[in-house]
Amino acid sequence: MNDYLFLKLMGEEGDEEQCLAFLNAVLGSKSLKPVTLVKILENKTFVAEVLGDKTSILDVRVETDIGEKINIEVQLKDLHNMEKRTLMHWGREFTTGISAGGNYKDLPKVITINIVNFDNIKLDDFHTCFHLWEDNHHEYLLTDVLEIHFINMVKFRKLKTGDIANNLLERWLTFLDVNTPEKTLQEVIHMDSAINKAFQRLNFVTQDKEFLREYHLREMALSDWTTGIDTATEKGIEIGIERGIERGIEKGAAQKQIEIARNLLSEGLSMELIRKTTGLDIETIQSL
Repeated sequence: MNDYLFLKLMGEEGDEEQCLAFLNAVLGSKSLKPVTLVKILENKTFVAEVLGDKTSILDVRVETDIGEKINIEVQLKDLHNMEKRTLMHWGREFTTGISAGGNYKDLPKVITINIVNFDNIKLDDFHTCFHLWEDNHHEYLLTDVLEIHFINMVKFRKLKTGDIANNLLERWLTFLDVNTPEKTLQEVIHMDSAINKAFQRLNFVTQDKEFLREYHLREMALSDWTTGIDTATEKGIEIGIERGIERGIEKGAAQKQIEIARNLLSEGLSMELIRKTTGLDIETIQSL
């Protein structure tokens, strides 16, 4: 579930077999026909500064044989912005699909797939898929150019009975889940040739010293980001409690909360969490 490692398994030249198999596992239950060919759109700009910056995006981008574009992102930390974040990714891919003065019919279908390690969609399913349906006529699709998937690893781990023998997506998620017992892991590796190839690729890249250095750099960035967010949250809550944020707080205390809010905004916390922490209203926080 390290986004850099996922990209090395799925997002480079030579990874087409396992990438294609994973895409069909995700899209299989939602699409009318399988994906038959993918072209991986490689990102070759990885440097220490990029890997060490958790705000950088290390997603897997592919194009299918019929011109559809697919973006896969792994996200471990809930920053309360995943829905808008995935729409931004979708919009980026969609709008770059046409040149200035081009024909709108040339705009491609864009699919985003989000593998998240937190519970952001308030539904029971571990795999959810969204389209543009009409409110009162759910069978009427405005256009199929938008398709957004969320794969919730938290809900997947809570499945009481899995079906790795028949369910391709459950098989892949079992392989990707660090909590999978070794015996079960070996089962999925040996029952699926594409997963076996991904496993071989995993063994290959982890023998490379430069990759291991980059991998640990990315792990440190993830840990530093998580620690920073958690510390800022705890500090904000602690100060909020100490200050006794209530109605009619004095002007000096209100100014202190504004300082706290600015600090939490700079750490990337959502406005809703800052509101709960400081007691400031959303309009005040937006003005900062």
